[in-house]
Amino acid sequence: MAPGALNLLVKEMIYVAVSVTNNCGYCIASHAASARKAGMTEAMFAELMAVVGIANETNRSRVPIDEAFD
Repeated sequence: MAPGALNLLVKEMIYVAVSVTNNCGYCIASHAASARKAGMTEAMFAELMAVVGIANETNRSRVPIDEAFD
């Protein structure tokens, strides 16, 4: 989580998203708290959870990679 091209808020939100996907309650709670401390609003958290939910749902379909993305 060292300084880099992504700011701390973005890193914490990514960490929350991965923690939700991995179903780690402790990680969700601790990194959501850190993200809030870094500036995440409740609206941002709600949208993050919506994106995680749809990504997890659509990723299950295992659609073949389109040539445009190779």
